[in-house]
This record gives sequence, structure tokens and C-alpha cells, in this order.
Amino acid sequence: MSPFLQLILALAVIIIAAKICGYLSYRLGQPSVLGEILAGLILGPSVLDFFHLSCFSDGHLLSIISELAEVGVLLLMFIAGLDLHLKDLAHSSKTAALSGTLGMIFPLIFGMGVGLAYGMKLSNALFLGLILSATSVSISAQTLLELKVIRSRVGISMLGAAVIDDILVVLGFSAFIALLVSNGNAGWGQILQIAVNMALFLIVTSLFGYYLLPKISRFVDRFPISQGLIAFTFVVILLYGWLAEAWGNMAAITGAFLAGMWLSRSSLKERISSSISVLAYGVFVPIFFINIGLSANLRQVSGGFIWMLLVMTIIAIVGKVLGAGLGAKLSGFTNLESLQLGVGMISRGEVGLIVASVGTSNGFITQDFFSAAVGVVIITTLLTPPSLRYLFAKPAIKEKIQDDGTKESKSISKIKQGEES
Repeated sequence: MSPFLQLILALAVIIIAAKICGYLSYRLGQPSVLGEILAGLILGPSVLDFFHLSCFSDGHLLSIISELAEVGVLLLMFIAGLDLHLKDLAHSSKTAALSGTLGMIFPLIFGMGVGLAYGMKLSNALFLGLILSATSVSISAQTLLELKVIRSRVGISMLGAAVIDDILVVLGFSAFIALLVSNGNAGWGQILQIAVNMALFLIVTSLFGYYLLPKISRFVDRFPISQGLIAFTFVVILLYGWLAEAWGNMAAITGAFLAGMWLSRSSLKERISSSISVLAYGVFVPIFFINIGLSANLRQVSGGFIWMLLVMTIIAIVGKVLGAGLGAKLSGFTNLESLQLGVGMISRGEVGLIVASVGTSNGFITQDFFSAAVGVVIITTLLTPPSLRYLFAKPAIKEKIQDDGTKESKSISKIKQGEES
């Protein structure tokens, strides 16, 4: 079978499995994303080892699936950004800053403690803490979208805190590499350059997005081009994601989120949202969630590794809940809202895996710690959707309904209702 035939067969199976398991999860009262991730675990080496069947001989197949999955997470974060109002995000800036900062610091300290307890040098223990400090709210964003609470002040603050967390982890990671590898002034110069690049990226893309993206979208829509508006939007998502990593030294998902936030000001927002949602949820997002499960191999779990994985998972969860939750509490959130925000930040993702892979290749952590880091990503990803659903099922969250049908808690009554995009 040719590589192309193998790819289309694999995609067909992945999408079917994602939709069936997503439906079953929904029928059981859980977010569909949980079922899609479990479908990945079933298809992966943990159960069926689907990609090692005789019909799949292309060695590049898994990497192609992973790259398509990355497109899925870009679209998912774009939709999350598109669903926000700028004044809502500005209103939650204090909470986002505190939760993002403390949500990075607490796991960093806890992770260092674990590393030192396992006999690591201080520098290596610090690197382990950086791995556990990263967060990824793509899973939480999908869950909040399903629960229709993405525009609650918890949801808005969570997304903002994730951006802050991303910036701090990348800066910390860059500082670690620069100082350890460069050993001198060149290291500090590299850190400064990264910080400048981040600032320039955020300033330039934000100014361009705020003033020009809505106007350009309307201009493109007037041209007699087949689906020109959707093609333009897709290109913007890709370019913002590329610029975030290539220029801003941040995760590509941050760029996609910003693209959605700025295009939310366009008068064509509803058309953009409906069209991109079809593309995202019909094809790319299921591939992303399946791919998370494909990266795990539960058959390799052994006694010593289980304890290491258990300890790292506990501190990863407790560190985020305490840090991000404390930031929310200091900002005036209720206990329930603080817990919701903290739980929404526990899911780890691509940033943590990237840091872990670099650490393994450079000898900062062993292969066992890398495998445990992958396990932490899987476990926290599986725990987040049902935990958020349970916490948002509390009666206080359902007492207020926005004009657009979005449910919010009473505590966000100060945010203007029915704001125009």
C-alpha cells in the first residue's frame, strides 16, 4: 500500500474513532474531548498499537499525524480567542497576571524539590521544575467551549494566565540554556534578545491585529473569490502561529489565540467562527486529541517508574491548583472560582514536552524523567475535562445567562452584557 493510501486510511480510522468515543463520552455526561483522548490511548501502543499493523509500513506516518494534530490545536486556540471580548480580557488582566505567575512559580519550586530528592544537581532539578511549570489550556478551552462558560471571568482569566505562563516558562527555559551553555555575558545577551523579541512580537502583531485585521477581512470578503474569507482567516492563523515561534520565541498556540482575539472585532466574526469550526471540529481537532493518546505506552509502566510518575503528577497538579488558584483568590475570586481556574491550568502540553525533549537530548534529565513527563501530560490531560465539568456543574455557575446564551456565574455581573464584537 502506498504511503498516501496508508495516510488516508489512518485519518479515516482516527476521525471515526474520535467521533464514536466522543459521543459515548457525551452520553456518559463527560466532555467529548475525554472520549477522543481515550480513543487515542486505545489506538496507540497502550492497547491496539494501531500504527504497527502490517498495513502501515510508512515510517513517516506518525510524524505526519502529529503535524496535522498541531494544526488542530492552532484552530482550537483560534476559536477560543475568537470567542472572547477584548474588554472582558482587559477586565481580568490582574487575575491573569497573578495566576499565570504563581501558577508557574509553585510547580517550579515543587519540581526542584523532587529533583533534589532524587539526587539531581541543583541545575538539573531546576530544569525539571521548568518542565512541570509549563501549561496548556487547549484541553481546558475545548471543555469550557462545550460547557458554554468560555466567557465567564474564570474562562477569560484562565486563557490570559496561560499566555503569561507560556511567556515565563519560555523566558526561564531560555535563561537556563543561555547561562548553562554560554557561561557568561553572551548568555545574558541572549536572554535579553529573547525578551525583546517577545515584546516586539506582541506589540507589532497586536497593533496590526487591532487596527488592520478586521478591515482586511472585510476587504477580502468583497472579492469574488471562492471562500476567500475563510482562506484569509486560515492563513492568518498559520502566520500568527509561525511568527509566535519564529520571532516571538513563544508557542505557536499563543499566536493563534491572538489571531482569534483580534479577528473577534470583525463584523464578519460569526461567519468566520462557523466556517472555521466546521474545519476544526470536523477534521483537525479530533486528530489533535487522538494524537495525545497515541504518544503514550502504558505497557512500559514498571514499579519504580510508577512511583516517579505518581510523584511528578501529584506535584504537577497541586502546584498549578495552589499557584493559579491563589492568584485568583488574591484577585477577589471566590473559593469555587479559584479552584476552577487552578484546575483549568493543570493540563500540560506541547511546551512542556518540547522543554523535556531538549533536556533529554542535552543530558539535563534522564530518559526515565522524560517518560514520566510524557505520562504527566497524558494524566493531567485526562483529568482536566471531567474535573472542570464537575466544578462548573455547581449551582452558582448556572444562575446567570448571557444574552448570547453563555452561562456565567453571578460573580461576573460587572462585565458588560451583549457587548458588540
